[in-house]
Amino acid sequence: MAQICLQDSAADLEEPTLIEGFPGLGLVGKIATDHLVRELDMRYYAGVDCEGLPRIGVYRGGDRTARPPVRIYVSEEHDLFALQSDAPIRSEAVGTVADCVTKWIAAQEATPIYLSGLPSEREERPDIYGIATGDAGETLETHDIPVPPEDGVITGPTGALINRAAHRDLDSVGLVVESSPQFPDPEAASVLLEEGIAPIADLEIDVQDLLDRAEEITEKREQFAQQMQQIGQEESSQAQPLRMYQ
Repeated sequence: MAQICLQDSAADLEEPTLIEGFPGLGLVGKIATDHLVRELDMRYYAGVDCEGLPRIGVYRGGDRTARPPVRIYVSEEHDLFALQSDAPIRSEAVGTVADCVTKWIAAQEATPIYLSGLPSEREERPDIYGIATGDAGETLETHDIPVPPEDGVITGPTGALINRAAHRDLDSVGLVVESSPQFPDPEAASVLLEEGIAPIADLEIDVQDLLDRAEEITEKREQFAQQMQQIGQEESSQAQPLRMYQ
């Protein structure tokens, strides 16, 4: 059963969108979601308590408040939820966590936007592609988000969430952006925000601060990225060409 431990009163949302920020390749989903929570001044709404999530407390410098590693933030003004995660999820827990989170998303009648990085040694602005389950493909067409140029799969928690949405025929959007396979990638995260999340969720998001702080963000996230590499690529959310699995 999905467990969401509410901190404040229930949110009053009409047709909410949920942005998913589990860490994965290039930490693009995490960086984008962290920036969104900060930029829109979203309030802490709930802790996510699913079997398989690490039983740890997370705190920030300059703040005494400790919270669970996976949390939901909300903005009634923007009809928006954001799932923020500060912990990698091991492979044996991915399915359980995906089932738990999907049940909660469905109960909120929210449309999730799932975020993933595609390994790319690029020299230009990264490309972004969109996939969908249910009837959400119409949303991608409306906003002219390109289709993937080749077959592929998405692994890790994000892939498991998309799998659950597909099995239940729920509407969901998956955004895949070309990302650094080795380092945190704020530029790729900014593309997710500008070209994917903002138009779909009808948001105005300033990413200049994210780009200005790219070096600082990369340094701070490198240790986290190393932890992700240590738990293995199969357990990290990322997109891969399907030929790698054939």
